[in-house]
Amino acid sequence: MVPVGGVGVMLLGIALSGVVCLLLALGLRRRLGTVTAFALAGFLWSLVVIACVTLVPANGAPGIVYADQRQPGCSWDIGGPAPDGFWIIASGQRALNTALFVPSGALLVVAAARWRAARWLVPAGLVMLAAYSAGIELTQLVLARLDRACDVTDVVDNVTGAALGVAAGLVLALVLRPWRARSRRW
Repeated sequence: MVPVGGVGVMLLGIALSGVVCLLLALGLRRRLGTVTAFALAGFLWSLVVIACVTLVPANGAPGIVYADQRQPGCSWDIGGPAPDGFWIIASGQRALNTALFVPSGALLVVAAARWRAARWLVPAGLVMLAAYSAGIELTQLVLARLDRACDVTDVVDNVTGAALGVAAGLVLALVLRPWRARSRRW
């Protein structure tokens, strides 16, 4: 198997998915309105960005990982396996894990604010973001080739970020008012 990964692969995945989501937003603009269309497409893009950042090996996949070298389970040590920092920004990994999910939470609220069902869509979406985070951690555990560590602290930080994003999204929705107009011309 050829190892695939690295920052270039992450950025390529992010850029290509960004183009697809931009086209999706432009296609949905007339039907949903500009704010809702871009919020929905942005929400989907944020999920892809999260997947690229967390599931693409940072320095290329290590190839074969033997059973005795695998992580036996998720770390339950609050603080995680890499509390001192991350390879992109000289900051605490916990802050980065929190910040990674803030856009998803905010865009979830703005995308859902158009409909009355937002009362249950937003809490359900927050639960789904928590499940998405847990699914990423389980994937990191099962696929040792990703050269990533499964850690329960990441789930806590990600859900915290999503909740902060939901709070920011409530304010943003009040400012943008996506329920007011079906579409706006640029």
